[in-house]
Amino acid sequence: MNCWKTIDFKKEYGLRWLRFISWFTGLLAFILLYVPTTIAHGGNQVNELGILYLIIALILLPPFNSLMHILPLLLSKRKVKLIDKRKSRIIPLFTRYPRMQLTKVHFLMVAFAPTFFITIPGIILSFLVPEFYVYILLYTSIHIGITFIDFIYIFHISRAPKHSIVEKGTDGFDILLKAPH
Repeated sequence: MNCWKTIDFKKEYGLRWLRFISWFTGLLAFILLYVPTTIAHGGNQVNELGILYLIIALILLPPFNSLMHILPLLLSKRKVKLIDKRKSRIIPLFTRYPRMQLTKVHFLMVAFAPTFFITIPGIILSFLVPEFYVYILLYTSIHIGITFIDFIYIFHISRAPKHSIVEKGTDGFDILLKAPH
């Protein structure tokens, strides 16, 4: 295997810049989604009990997002070894696919999974549930900010050759190509 490209966002972009852009993307998503949902719901009253549900959902968002990354691997019957990387004792955070090689297609499915399973249903629910639409939008917008980094990965991986393999390295991801015979 030959390494086509190594992706290390900490070195390439910087952690502060990534956090700022993620935060800004989440804020922009809320602003852009709030206007059409407010117009769709008109003058509906928002249920104040939703703040409690929002806090619980935000506490569970990091492990839920991690599990959504793992779901496509489980559905494709790939062996997945979960490693719990807790920064606190309460909230578990799982690594997605340690030391595993994935094809380009599998990697793209893994990266898109949280968008399909959390963001899109969140946007749909914000239009369907008028009492809690603001809280659902807040949750969805925060999730959009979190998945910003996934979309940077998707951008880089989608530009890789068709039959490339993605492997998690020590400092990021390596895009590998099979050596010619």
